Amino acid sequence: MKIKIIKNRSDIGAGTRGSDMGIDAIEIAAINQNNDFFHRFQYIDVKTHNESIYHKNTNNFAKRIEHVKEQCQRVADAVKETIISGDFPIVLSGDHSSALGTMSGIKAANPEKSIGVIWIDAHADLHSPYTSPSGNIHGMPLAAALNMDNIAAKINDPGEITTKYWNELKNIGISGSKIVATNLVYFGLRDFESAEKKIIDAQEILFFEVPETREKGLKFCIQDTMTRLENCDQIYISFDVDSLDCDRVSYGTGTPVPVGFTSGEINELFELFILTKKVCCVEFTEVNPLLDNKGNKMAETAFEILDDLVKHLSLL
Repeated sequence: MKIKIIKNRSDIGAGTRGSDMGIDAIEIAAINQNNDFFHRFQYIDVKTHNESIYHKNTNNFAKRIEHVKEQCQRVADAVKETIISGDFPIVLSGDHSSALGTMSGIKAANPEKSIGVIWIDAHADLHSPYTSPSGNIHGMPLAAALNMDNIAAKINDPGEITTKYWNELKNIGISGSKIVATNLVYFGLRDFESAEKKIIDAQEILFFEVPETREKGLKFCIQDTMTRLENCDQIYISFDVDSLDCDRVSYGTGTPVPVGFTSGEINELFELFILTKKVCCVEFTEVNPLLDNKGNKMAETAFEILDDLVKHLSLL
């Protein structure tokens, strides 16, 4: 399997600055381990709009949405190009908003194929400009991919301009939804708002909390997941490092949440999903070295997981 790294150093969808440095922090972790990982693979550096953070924000319910839309389009183009060329994309992103671009690129590369999504994250990321309490778009990528506004839980009136960009964002890659709710499975979900819970309940989205995975065992949870995703042609795994236990690992991420996974559990998740031979793309996101309370520990942990992931892929 030929791997291509897509480096997306954008953090404009987050509420806290610094995740744009996460990729460099991961590369530094590799250097400090005398590991030539980043010399072994071709890569794409995606242009960013990080300078827009200095601009006056005019879309309070979807901050910098016009630039996030452009960033997601760039990521979608890079992912589509990589898949069409026959390579396996590993996307390293700053904040999680660009996952919408990744899913859009996967769908654009093979419009006829259905996508299963494994969302390893403490958060649901199901908000829209109509429901978001913060306006940070890294909490919206799944709602955009599902083409859901969740008007029933509306608390905001985004206005004409924001609504225009939101509709454009939802139609990147191909028009309409990229995934369906029944093909979405969460691992590590433990911090979400009522508007998101309404979608999870109404759509009967499968999710596994950390204690549940330990009680049932990861193999059982993955078997349950693959039964749910049986009709999916391909699987995308999105790994937000805030799914890790911040007290055991580090607070080096924008929205840390206690009682998360260990790095060993994440390694096992990846290994077992890779064995299904359906995984078509993996994304790592939300490493923020500026917030790390243990030096560069979060990036070091992310790199160790990344290095092991590639070893699993090499066995296919």
